[in-house]
Amino acid sequence: MPGTGRAFTYSPVGGTASGAVPPGFGRLRVRTRVGEGRAVFEAASRALMEWRAHRAMGVTMATDAGRAAPGVLVTVGLGVGPLRVRGPCRVVWTVREERRTGWAYGTLPGHPQCGEEAFVVEHAEDGRVWLTVSAYSRPALWWTRAGGPLVRVFQHLYAYRCGQVLRRLARG
Repeated sequence: MPGTGRAFTYSPVGGTASGAVPPGFGRLRVRTRVGEGRAVFEAASRALMEWRAHRAMGVTMATDAGRAAPGVLVTVGLGVGPLRVRGPCRVVWTVREERRTGWAYGTLPGHPQCGEEAFVVEHAEDGRVWLTVSAYSRPALWWTRAGGPLVRVFQHLYAYRCGQVLRRLARG
């Protein structure tokens, strides 16, 4: 699998766990309401940890494990046919708490961006269930640099779509 044995393309690794953004990286944070109640939280957590949320969006997730766990290699694929863009990543951290579940992955050589992205489902005290997608990144290839602001718009739309799809999966 692409990414095996390769180092991350950024430093320090793990900043999405604390919200720290390294200098020179753009920040992303999109929070979407998924639903309400413990059953929704549990269903959303399972869908997120088992890659189903991403796959339901039409994203290919070639992984070396059935669930997110630190060290798991993931190659994300967006697009179709010869226009499919692949991004090798490795899971950096996971969290499974009473009211929070999620994971983050970091980019490996060959990814069009450089940075880290986290997906966390939270069951708030008021019963609402939220997905927060947070990331920091910068372009790694000439065409992502050339895309400039369009890349940032795509990242926001992608994060918002993650929440919409997770909402549908958690209710089903």
